[in-house]
Amino acid sequence: MCVEKYNIFDEIIVDKSEEKFFEIFKNETIKVEKIVSNGQKSPENFWYEQEKSEFILLLEGFAILEFENREAELKKGDCLNIKAMEKHRVKFTSLDESTIWFAVFY
Repeated sequence: MCVEKYNIFDEIIVDKSEEKFFEIFKNETIKVEKIVSNGQKSPENFWYEQEKSEFILLLEGFAILEFENREAELKKGDCLNIKAMEKHRVKFTSLDESTIWFAVFY
């Protein structure tokens, strides 16, 4: 059995115009992806309400996630579990460095 090696820090693209999404693994149950943000945030009055739960780990940078009744400031190494259908949005990502997210949707 051959296991394909992947380095999470490869393909760090600095693009101030849009976030970059890299699918690492996906099957019927789970999706794993890397997201690279460079100052992007959710549009005004936009909320994610995802059908799957999402576990995120911030590998680099800084971000603020906003929920209906709280905010979570995330720095390198912080992780957070977002329940399915929990309303949330990205309020802020680092402007001077890439924010690299490791996300598992399950």
